[in-house]
Amino acid sequence: MSTVDSNAAFDQALAGLGINRYGVAGEAEVKTAAQAQTLGQKDFLALLTAQLNNQDPFDPVKNEDMVAQMATFSTNAGISEMNTTLKNLASQMQAQAAGQALGYVGKTVLVKGDTAYPQTGGGFAASLDLGTDASAVEVSISGADGNVLRTLSLGPQDAGQVDFDWDGKDEAGNAVDGGPFKVAARAVTADGGLAVPVLVWAPVTSVTMGSDGQAPMLNIVGLGQQPLTAVREVG
Repeated sequence: MSTVDSNAAFDQALAGLGINRYGVAGEAEVKTAAQAQTLGQKDFLALLTAQLNNQDPFDPVKNEDMVAQMATFSTNAGISEMNTTLKNLASQMQAQAAGQALGYVGKTVLVKGDTAYPQTGGGFAASLDLGTDASAVEVSISGADGNVLRTLSLGPQDAGQVDFDWDGKDEAGNAVDGGPFKVAARAVTADGGLAVPVLVWAPVTSVTMGSDGQAPMLNIVGLGQQPLTAVREVG
């Protein structure tokens, strides 16, 4: 059988399997730039059949080489399918996160921050994130001008979340109007004095949706954008 007849018979066999090693209508397939950088299933089969078609009959492809190539193809196909599955899962998780974030709009959340807004009746409730036991804890509340209005002594506290309330009055017992207020805390521990993170309640006004795989962000009054993971409690 001549080489031409051999190639024709080989192409006919491939056509029976739905494979055209020359692309569409005997011409090269048109691919996007991204597709041109990767080898697909058809590309692999075309390379494999070309290798078999042009091999030296006195030195054919060894069985172990063929098995190795097929194993590589199977691995690549599996990785491609896994990547597609992971992308679909990521899209679903992002959609769920967006729906969860929208559920926070109009609610008040407890997050880390140093800015507290007064309640309707004055004062505010807040918490401390105490990392270790403390023999004494103090909270200072300052006005917009930076002057300290009141210092609260919370006494000894165990590690964990420590809740406290400010009645909206200064050291002299006078009601303080306005706001927002700055809140800072210090604790006395076995290692000495250290600053303590403050958790404040603030309303969520809107949500900034993430793009390109980024998570949505909550827009919180006085605290700017915060991730969903920053929320400790929902009021």
